[in-house]
Amino acid sequence: MNQAKLRLLQVGVGLGALLLWHVLTVYPILGSPKQVQFFFSTPLDVLARVVKEFASVRPLACLASVDPLTLPFIGKEPCGILYHLAITLIETILAFATGAAGGILFGFLFARRELLAAVFDPYIKAANALPRVVLAPIFALWFGLGIWSKVALGFTLVFFIVFFNVYRGVREVPQVVLANARMLGMNERQLLRHVYWPAALTWMFSSLHTSVGFAVVGAVVGEYLGSAAGLGYLIQQAEGVFDVAAVFAGMFVLSAFVILIDVGVTLVERRLLVWRPVAAGRD
Repeated sequence: MNQAKLRLLQVGVGLGALLLWHVLTVYPILGSPKQVQFFFSTPLDVLARVVKEFASVRPLACLASVDPLTLPFIGKEPCGILYHLAITLIETILAFATGAAGGILFGFLFARRELLAAVFDPYIKAANALPRVVLAPIFALWFGLGIWSKVALGFTLVFFIVFFNVYRGVREVPQVVLANARMLGMNERQLLRHVYWPAALTWMFSSLHTSVGFAVVGAVVGEYLGSAAGLGYLIQQAEGVFDVAAVFAGMFVLSAFVILIDVGVTLVERRLLVWRPVAAGRD
């Protein structure tokens, strides 16, 4: 299937879901439309809320408030929702970058050191089994209500996903390939560069696509539980006054936000995995 048909089907599914949502909330199918809209709002109301939030941004004043030496670089008052997006973006990028870097580093290290992996195996599994939501208040206590408690929560979500995938990718290298490489005279450094690293890249990027969403989840959940800015804060404030349209608007903005980051990861993946053959059945 070519890309044009694929994009058309993807857009069709989205429009179909929105149409179904509109029909179920506007017409008396599930009961009184007003009662249904109290719980689910309508697509048009949600779209209107998104447009309203972005329309409230004062572009010139927002640009004038840019200060590269501060976080999140722009002012809260003139930038409106862009300020909250910037907060969540910074938290997401830091959580994603630190969690991915840590997962890649320790994934390679443990995969190449069997004794180290065997010793720490039960502790890693125990740490991975901890519910992250329980850790959020602890991180808030340790790091305060600023961005670092959200970064720490996102780190715990990203790290283990990347770690286990990189570890498995390195361990899955066929012994025949390793034997042939050593027979050709490759040392450990050359094996790492030409055998282990390419073998782990596919696994690594598979985990990074998943980790993008989890990095955002860590940031938003942390903001939801305790913060004065960010998309999670906006959603929490809207829920507090039963503003369902604002809640769904925040979730839609958040979804678009994740998709854009994932597109960035895809572009990097295509650049680094240009050598990978196209899968069968794909145009």
